[in-house]
Amino acid sequence: MTTVVEAPTPAELAVTGADATFPVRRIYCIGKNYVAHIHEMNADERDPPVIFMKPRDAIVSGGGEIPYPVYTSNLHYEGELVVALKSGGYNISEDDAESHIFGYGVGLDMTRRDHQPGVLEKGLPWEVTKGFDQSCPVGEITPVETCGHVTDAVLQLRVNDTVKQDANVDLMIWKTREIIAKISEQHELKAGDIIMTGTPAGVGEVKTGDVIDLSVDGLSPLQVTIGKPAA
Repeated sequence: MTTVVEAPTPAELAVTGADATFPVRRIYCIGKNYVAHIHEMNADERDPPVIFMKPRDAIVSGGGEIPYPVYTSNLHYEGELVVALKSGGYNISEDDAESHIFGYGVGLDMTRRDHQPGVLEKGLPWEVTKGFDQSCPVGEITPVETCGHVTDAVLQLRVNDTVKQDANVDLMIWKTREIIAKISEQHELKAGDIIMTGTPAGVGEVKTGDVIDLSVDGLSPLQVTIGKPAA
């Protein structure tokens, strides 16, 4: 059957070492999951992490150049470990959580930082600051069979070859298995879901021409260049 308008382009991520792709269903994101980042954002480390989403078409598969987005003059990077699910359900136990993981990757939670304070202060939805076009560059997904479960690995982000973020993912307050269990209390997780697990300290501004390099030990790296402002 034909569609009455042009169908959206599917969001897919390359799989390391395979002639196949990982289709993205939903993008779940975790805020406030590293103590040092909580401190730099002047938040309370006793609060649980925030669960929010980005639209699927915010994915930029494999990185490359993205335009400087509209409606901001303070664009920030946030480098994160990404978890890709092969199955899911409601109320997944922490003990069973890792069995639902297909693999891991790295990703950027690009943020319109100038709009975030007002959103937080007024209790408004986060889409304006987190869910804009091309706000989620993600690298290749490495299957668990290749990389194992990523629980002790260094995440490093460079801007123009200067290290800005450098932390071990074992510093996450809520570990991956706990994040999966917590999200599944509120949503039915399914194959194709990816989870951005939060960012460590060192977030900052980028401008047109800046090059971001993000890596996590044992995973495929990601490079993103900030292009000219979007039309």
